[in-house]
Amino acid sequence: MSTLSATQTDWLNRGQSVLMNTYKQFPVALSHGEGCYLWDVNGKKYLDFVSGIAVNCLGYGHPALTEKLSEQAAKLLHCSNLYWNTPQVELAEMLTSVSAFSRVFFCNSGAEAVEAALKLARKASQVKYGQNRSTVIAMENSFHGRTYGAMSLTGQSKYHAGYAPLVSEIVHVPFNNLEALQAQLTEHVCAILVEPIQGEGGVQPADPQYLKALRAICDERDILLIFDEVQSGIGRTGKLFAYEWSGVAPDIITLAKGLGGGFPIGAMLANEKAAPYFQPGDHASTFGGNPMACMAGKTVLSVLLEEDLLSNVMAQGTYLAQKLAALKALYPEKIQEVRGMKLMQGIELNQSVAPVIDACLERGLLLVGAGPNVIRFVPPLIVQTEQIDEAMHILADVLAAME
Repeated sequence: MSTLSATQTDWLNRGQSVLMNTYKQFPVALSHGEGCYLWDVNGKKYLDFVSGIAVNCLGYGHPALTEKLSEQAAKLLHCSNLYWNTPQVELAEMLTSVSAFSRVFFCNSGAEAVEAALKLARKASQVKYGQNRSTVIAMENSFHGRTYGAMSLTGQSKYHAGYAPLVSEIVHVPFNNLEALQAQLTEHVCAILVEPIQGEGGVQPADPQYLKALRAICDERDILLIFDEVQSGIGRTGKLFAYEWSGVAPDIITLAKGLGGGFPIGAMLANEKAAPYFQPGDHASTFGGNPMACMAGKTVLSVLLEEDLLSNVMAQGTYLAQKLAALKALYPEKIQEVRGMKLMQGIELNQSVAPVIDACLERGLLLVGAGPNVIRFVPPLIVQTEQIDEAMHILADVLAAME
């Protein structure tokens, strides 16, 4: 990396002296953003194809989000869930009106949404069938979060190291492998958890036929089907929810990331097969569904639906996939595969992606990995053709310069 200025070095040193060492951070201190671009404290400009890891779906400084959050901050920042608040009710109404679900539980993150889904699934099963029916089948190579339940559901051993014992009665099976899943179906299973697209697991889409088979199994055995759409939901695949592509609606879905456009919010939605089993006192979140977070969610959904931002995702997602395919054709010895859906794309390299991402950072392009050999592309949903061209030009230059 180039020599950092004193200003940036100072921020890095200050951060390293007071923050827990839980992140392997790039040596960049960001200052502000606009649209699809960010600037560091030295004034260097970056094209952002990370968007907070699929969070900042409206980019930076979106006028609607800025205006609505400012208005809400002046009215009511927070109130307890001992009382109703109007943005919470309105956001729940919006989510249920555009989905296959009837009830919403709000929280603060994707991991919390997954924890809520795990609790609801086990509670529903045990009320109906007793305590000997609490096994959850999850997928190998999945990622569901860092809290204990979510981490235990995650099918990657690197996230488990040092934290045993994990939450029990969780079984992992190979993703997209129906035979392996069927081998684990016992009378103790209460739920199946799957990502329609594995994000951290390398941008791996689920086979629609696999999801249909899971739906049929769950219906036959009265098992709850849970989709983790923390990363794939809220328009990233060109539809509001990725499950719409397969025509398979789960019983429970988890959302976060893009839902708040950058403001922390998570949500667990359920249909009437599952939702009624949560009763007062079964679950809670102090900050879940607070007025600011729900105003952010309302605004994001309004922009997505009323301004037809999904059409942009469809068009630009198709264009991004085409450009990545062209890059693979240009460098077949370096790029093994291009995969994903619309503005959730990944390229698998024949080497570690770390030096490629570092080199792109030097040239003003922010990218993120999805495992050791996959680069993930999750730009803001407002991205335009010229910005995709800019990103592909930088990436092509970096690949050409690498041995």
